[in-house]
Amino acid sequence: MPPDILKILRPSIDVLMPYAVAAAADEIVAGTRLWLERAVIGLNLCPFAKAVYNKEQIRYAITAARSADELLAELAHEMEILKQTDPSELDTTLLIHPLAMTNFMDYHFFLGEALATVKNLGLEGVIQIASLHPDYEFSGTATDDIDNYTNRSPYPTLHLLREASVDRAVAAYPDAAEIFARNIKTLHRLGHQGWQQLWLAGEKKK
Repeated sequence: MPPDILKILRPSIDVLMPYAVAAAADEIVAGTRLWLERAVIGLNLCPFAKAVYNKEQIRYAITAARSADELLAELAHEMEILKQTDPSELDTTLLIHPLAMTNFMDYHFFLGEALATVKNLGLEGVIQIASLHPDYEFSGTATDDIDNYTNRSPYPTLHLLREASVDRAVAAYPDAAEIFARNIKTLHRLGHQGWQQLWLAGEKKK
């Protein structure tokens, strides 16, 4: 099987610090995919996500990194993979790090180091990072504000995107500037109870 295809099918096999137990990584992927299906795509929080998800062009890189230095090394490694792989095979990467930066403020300050790594590797204008965290909190909001859920993922995650892909997606979407405001309205209509119901859907059928 070609190596690039293997990366898509078993996306965690070549991270620098893999989980010792494969079942744990599989569970993390399953939880992340569920969040993509029901929240990001299901609520249309990102109108560009469905296409890459359906084409299986997303890499789920789950690392057992615990420290900032380990995570920065993993980030550099993943950016190189994204840079070197054909976009038709791999368009975007979710670098999921459940053991590192679990505290949101630690994660928030780490983002500065992550962006510096992008610059130091000469990838400004090539790759950008979107921030996702289970305790994400926008400045000026309360911890339990529903607004924060636009960026609340099951696990701390660095979303690596190709700038070229983002530019094409925005150019093709007529109201790209309105996405954030629309997402806030969607979550306010949904409310906390509606958000919780997303994860209960289908449970009664089991």
